Amino acid sequence: MLLAKKTSTKALTLAVDGMGGDHAPASVLAGMDKAFKANPNLSFLLFGPESELAPLLVKYPKLAKVTTLTATDVVVLATDKPTDALRRKRGSSMHLAAEAVKSGAADAAVSAGNTGAWMAIATLALRTAAGIDRPAIASFMPSPKGPVVMLDMGANIQCDANNLVQFAGLGAAFYRQVTGVQAPTVGVLNIGSEDGKGKPELNDAHATLKTGSLAYHGFVEGNDIMQGTVQVVVTDGFTGNVALKAIEGAAKGIKTFFTDAVKRSVLGWIGMLIAAPVLLGLKKKVDPRLYNGAVFLGLNGVVVKSHGGTDATGFATALAVAATVANDRKVSS
Repeated sequence: MLLAKKTSTKALTLAVDGMGGDHAPASVLAGMDKAFKANPNLSFLLFGPESELAPLLVKYPKLAKVTTLTATDVVVLATDKPTDALRRKRGSSMHLAAEAVKSGAADAAVSAGNTGAWMAIATLALRTAAGIDRPAIASFMPSPKGPVVMLDMGANIQCDANNLVQFAGLGAAFYRQVTGVQAPTVGVLNIGSEDGKGKPELNDAHATLKTGSLAYHGFVEGNDIMQGTVQVVVTDGFTGNVALKAIEGAAKGIKTFFTDAVKRSVLGWIGMLIAAPVLLGLKKKVDPRLYNGAVFLGLNGVVVKSHGGTDATGFATALAVAATVANDRKVSS
């Protein structure tokens, strides 16, 4: 993944919610160990129940030396509503991770837990940056022309034209920050590329962006996302999340179809062995674990959301994303 390949040049401290995700805390600790091996400049603040985290941390002696464990038995569950997580679960591992960024104890915070709760907690702790009405979730996707960043991925179900224009600016700045591309192309996701298509707010945002300073391409359609037609795709959170899940589902379906086809005959197995080097190269380009780690843009601090169902490799990638963005902030400040 693009971000994971960038090694930070400064010492960084990452705050980690030890209990977030379907496979936590084992996948979290294993991911931290992978991330530290790839980037020895990292240290960690780990939050969660000592009874569960301490025995796992002992298994990684080198990681343990750079990790400070803060115990809390309050944990935000995947089933918790954001409002409940905010009001009734103060002092949770999520809250403490976000507060560590607010206080300056950590350079970034990462969780694989409840997305809505994590966004609400992070927003309350860090607040939105000046000129930003709502934070947005941005994530990278692969394309033949290079990485594509898409936002919003689920934080804002309904957006007006002003929100979409702000997302365009946030996405372009984020892309520029982590790739070095000075004028990334921007497109608004719609049901057609012609003027006048789609909802009024899309057309209003389209009209504003056409006269702005960004490298605005115009409307793009769903098939343009993975083609790399533009480098930044802007949409509301409802559409963005549906598109993301559809792309993930299609990738899994293709993998299943291919595996079933190979298993049906000896010739299939032979063909797979011959094509193995090509298939391995393809897997590295499209492996969702290597594109894990969505950034909450528009906050006064670096906050990253890992996919809840990811494994150690995916969580290590999310930590690398956090380190990359935090490092770039340090370098530019």
